[in-house]
Formats: sequence, structure tokens, C-alpha cells
Amino acid sequence: MKKIFIIDDNEANLFSARAALDDTYEIFAAQSAERMFKLLGKITPDLILLDIEMPEMDGFEALKILKEDKKHRAIPVIFLTAKHDADSELRGFELGAVDFINKPFAALVLLRRIKLHIETDKLIKESRRDLEETHNATIEVMANMVERRDEITGGHIARTQKYLEILIGELLRTETYTDEISGWDMGMLLPSAQLHDIGKIAISDLILNKPAKLTDEEFLQIKQHCSEGELIIDEIIAKTKNNSFLTHAKRFAGYHHEKWNGEGYPLGLTGEDIPLEGRIMAIADVYDALVSERPYKKAYTHEQAVEIIKDDSGTHFDPKIARAFFNVAEDFKVQS
Repeated sequence: MKKIFIIDDNEANLFSARAALDDTYEIFAAQSAERMFKLLGKITPDLILLDIEMPEMDGFEALKILKEDKKHRAIPVIFLTAKHDADSELRGFELGAVDFINKPFAALVLLRRIKLHIETDKLIKESRRDLEETHNATIEVMANMVERRDEITGGHIARTQKYLEILIGELLRTETYTDEISGWDMGMLLPSAQLHDIGKIAISDLILNKPAKLTDEEFLQIKQHCSEGELIIDEIIAKTKNNSFLTHAKRFAGYHHEKWNGEGYPLGLTGEDIPLEGRIMAIADVYDALVSERPYKKAYTHEQAVEIIKDDSGTHFDPKIARAFFNVAEDFKVQS
């Protein structure tokens, strides 16, 4: 059953709205915006009926706060109001309200308006989900096409994505770089990591699949895949709206071979000048390379890989991220 919040300081209005909706929806009523926000800490409704004129915090201010909350901003809000002026309606729509219902309201009208908005919201969410599935499938196919050209590193993209998820979860748990990470949309970030090696599409197959250690000249060409990856993603950005997915993808592609001490490539950045996505991917990428067999080397054991990363903490790797890795290293082993 869909959940509806009714927020109104007038007890009679709450009673009328509940009587009109109780048989169709699960109703949660509160007499102030403050109580609404407490309710939101426990329950996420499908729609909110919000009175405008309330003491302490009016509906406009409550809606503004709601829309600033990443977790709850998508909840449709309908204003309940005795006001009939265009300025109030305009302000409400600008803040993000989806409709206005005038008080006193007729029960049947209230019920039908709510049903309309819930059905509309359902259709929008389904469309977004379908679009996201198509988007993620397209990215996965692109990433797999690149990986199939690089026969040596099979499965690398899928594994590094799992490592990232584990590592970012530990950074959040230990409150490391949370100011930045908490603003990330993980539904966008994790799929974007699949493009971290997209620049390899510009590298010769002869180099990618060479069954021996690369020469210095060949290694210089391989190093170009970071810059090439950025250029490819920049081309996509130029043809679409720049969004968080593309921003993350560009940082993963361009900076996952930078080193904490400035001896990485392509730009030789140091410390926190390296975007956080690049610093996190550096550990996931290197760990996978260490524990994987290559034509020119045997696979290291998990324990050996952990020791190498420990030795390179503070030189190759951000020491804070390395510390988080050591906490979850056994989880990496399970995925390798």
C-alpha cells in the first residue's frame, strides 16, 4: 500500500484528509514540519500533502529543506492551502511542488488528484529505471569491447568494479574522505569505473597483447591510454549534458596511474591534487594486476600483493586509502 504523509496544523483538516484516504493509502499524519522531518527519518512516503500556513516553519520553508535533502528530494509534494493567489502558487512550483489543492477540499477530488500524481510518479520512475538499465548495458558492452582487445587482462574491469565498491564502503565506514564521497551517487560512480581503461581502444593490438615485457618505447605508448581515455570521454561530454557519470568516468580514466609521490602519469600529480577517484582506483587496479597472471610474470599471492601495497603506501598510494584497503583486504581476496 502506498504511503501518504499529511502535514497540517489544523486537526480538522487532518481528520478530513485521513477519512478521504484511509481506505486507499497508508496514512501518516503530523501537525508540524518538524514532526514531518522526524517521520522521514523512519519512513519514506510516496507523496506528501503539505500545508503552507503553519507556525514555526511554513510549508515553503519545509519544501525548500526537503528538496535540499538528497534522500528525499524526489518525493512528490502537493500543497494544501487556503490561499488562492498566483504568487503563492508560482513560489510553490518554483520550489518544486507538483500541485496545489485548495482547502476546504472535496474528498473525491483529493483522492483523484493524489491517484493521478502517484501514477505519474510511478511512470516517471519506471522510465528512469528503463533508461538507466539501457545506459548501464551500453557502458558494459563498450567496456567489454575494449577488454576483448586486451586479451591479457580478461575480467579486469568487472573485478576492479567490485574492489572499488568494497573500498569505498570501508572509506565511508571509517569516515575517510566522507565529505566528498557522501556527495557521490554510487549508482553513477560504480558503472562509470568500467570506462577507466577506455583509452586502450587507441593503443595498438600488438602492444596490448604482446606476450612479453614491453620495451621502454612501447610502455610510453601504453601510458597514453590515460590521456586518450580523457579525450574519448570529453568527446561524449561535448555531445551530451555533462553529468556526474561522465565526470567520474573521466577521473577514473585520466588519473588511475598517478602516484601519491608525483612519479605517476600522465601528469605527475602529487597527493590530494590527484582526484579521489584516481587515488581509489590506483589500489584496485594495482591489486588486480598483481594477483593476475601475465605472459611476462606469474600471479602474486594475495598476501604478497598486500605486502607490496603496504610497502608503497605513502609513495604510490594515498596512505589513508591504503589503510582502508588493509582493513578489507580479505574481501578483495574473495573477489579475485
